[in-house]
Amino acid sequence: MKKIFAIAALSLPLFSHFPAFAGASDELKVKLTEISSLKANFNQTVTDINDKVIQTGEGVFALSHPNQFYWHLTAPDESLIVADGTDVWIYNPFAEEVSVMDLNQAINASPIALLVHSDDETWSQYNVSQKENCFDISPKDKDSGGSEVQVCFNDNQLTKMVLKDQQGNISDFTLTNQSVIAGKDQDLFKFVVPDDVDIDDQRLKSTN
Repeated sequence: MKKIFAIAALSLPLFSHFPAFAGASDELKVKLTEISSLKANFNQTVTDINDKVIQTGEGVFALSHPNQFYWHLTAPDESLIVADGTDVWIYNPFAEEVSVMDLNQAINASPIALLVHSDDETWSQYNVSQKENCFDISPKDKDSGGSEVQVCFNDNQLTKMVLKDQQGNISDFTLTNQSVIAGKDQDLFKFVVPDDVDIDDQRLKSTN
């Protein structure tokens, strides 16, 4: 069950029934650019395919452009995901293991990484649709196995993210107590591998 939260954080999605418009992608990119950086607390509720709540959690979320991302689940079990601008680190303290992959691998795995990525070529691989203050992001290649993500705003404040995984579980993330990244909070995006931890290096550039 612990894996649900790590997968949810990296995968984040909700399938939308609204048509995609070319302008929605540009509108979303503008909103994300205006945010630039944020730090917030989050509460997560996971429901299964039968709409039954199977787990809840909480933690801290942060992002900063370009390509920096922080996701720290603090309850019910701890896990950590850090994108430092080049690589993405996924740390499981209980298993004493950390996995690392290229940023582009993370983007291919999930459009949630688009929140901190502005490359037009990468964005061109996704459809974006909008209904009021929410945007749905989905891969154009339906056979890619990629996730779909819904993000919602209150004016220029990111307030909600929703995902649906391959098993039909839906994770709803609500953000509160938001602030702009400043001072020592910049260290959130620097991952230091703890002592005596196994490293699963999945980076394409790795020669291991």
